Amino acid sequence: MSLRAVHILFIAASILLALFMGGWGIVMFRSPLGAGGHLATGVVSCLVAAVLSVYAVGFVRKTRRIGIE
Repeated sequence: MSLRAVHILFIAASILLALFMGGWGIVMFRSPLGAGGHLATGVVSCLVAAVLSVYAVGFVRKTRRIGIE
């Protein structure tokens, strides 16, 4: 497995973890024990997932452009 593939795998795992944390934070906020911190965690985690997705697309395009497969 190439270094590029490992990097893409870790980016994908990070995106999934951020989405999971975002969902958890939002669900916890809507529960009777929810607090503002849960909502902040959910929103920030979803934003992190979006930024990581943009980074992943850019990384794949750049590595293809410079010839790393």
